[in-house]
Amino acid sequence: MHKLSSLLFSSGLLVSTVGILGVSPADAADSPVVGHTYVDDNTAGTNTLAAFDRHADGSLTPLGGSPFDIGGAGTGTGLGSQGALQSTPDGKYLLAVDAGSSQISVLRLGTDGAPHLVGRPVASGGVRPVSITIAPSGLVYVANVGDGGSNYTGFRFHDDGVLTAVPHSTVPVPEGSGVGDVLFNSTGDRLVGTRDNSSLIDSFAVLPNGRLKAAEGSPFAAQSLGPIGSEFRPTNPSQLFVSNAHAGAGLGTVSAFDVSRTGVLDPVGPAYANNQTAPCWVEISHDGTYLYSVNTASATVSSFFINPDGSLVLLSSTPFTNGAGAVDARLSPDGSTLSVTGGRGHVVSTFAVGAGGQLTELATSPTPLPAEGSPTGLVVL
Repeated sequence: MHKLSSLLFSSGLLVSTVGILGVSPADAADSPVVGHTYVDDNTAGTNTLAAFDRHADGSLTPLGGSPFDIGGAGTGTGLGSQGALQSTPDGKYLLAVDAGSSQISVLRLGTDGAPHLVGRPVASGGVRPVSITIAPSGLVYVANVGDGGSNYTGFRFHDDGVLTAVPHSTVPVPEGSGVGDVLFNSTGDRLVGTRDNSSLIDSFAVLPNGRLKAAEGSPFAAQSLGPIGSEFRPTNPSQLFVSNAHAGAGLGTVSAFDVSRTGVLDPVGPAYANNQTAPCWVEISHDGTYLYSVNTASATVSSFFINPDGSLVLLSSTPFTNGAGAVDARLSPDGSTLSVTGGRGHVVSTFAVGAGGQLTELATSPTPLPAEGSPTGLVVL
């Protein structure tokens, strides 16, 4: 069993959504719809996507027809990964992993926000895809973690929503590595992948033909155990931040790295402690000022200030009101709210982002998700 799945059980974070109340449709009607929120439900059998209208006050109401079938199959169990669902840079399409069928689903978003499957799901190029990333150029990479097909595989995303494989792009990863995240930087010329189980970080330069060239020294040793969530600073494509989840109770940290043009990682100081347990996911404010680490076992979100050189200053840690909303995280486009999927808690928790990056969970939070599956991956548009 993946370490994160074990952690969720042992930490007592399994809760029922019975009695958890989100905002009612009548209440939400008073607040205009300003966007939409989507969650990969990772449902065993036919995978589904939960879709919500996102209101100006941060509340969520289910979109008519939600949850939507997306063609492939989920696993019904936790993926232990960041980025299982991504949007294209123009916000017109979603790319979702179907870990149970080793496929990728592409969904076109209608004017009402409803997702529509484009063609049929595409084979992921390996076994059990858990994370996906898309560059501004339309280059896509998927992390597969299943036995007999653990790798990074590349695709091209076309304007009509079609995915085509990049020839000879697959980079094998040792079985059992437990890749937790794969991601491009903002310019799409560097790509990294975190290996949770072996505490290593793969780093590559991206070649013009879409293939990857491993950086000298890759894979690099993480600064602590269990690197999972990661993100490049939106305002600096050479600064990378990685959460370290498995050092033990109260020993969670986040690492900062400078990344050279060829992908070489150079640590920015020691790993930065947040005194929480299992920081598994990372999100950074659009202006590059604040970093949020979602601490699964502590059921908290830690807020850090990011200095210009990439070093971190811990500000605070904010608990979830329901105690189980600690999986993937995304900020709204205007940065005013932070939403977090609840994994086996089957909820989406939403926080208001205040002055100084401080978080306050909304009175309307959490919002229930479908009871089936084990939701992971979140997009807020």
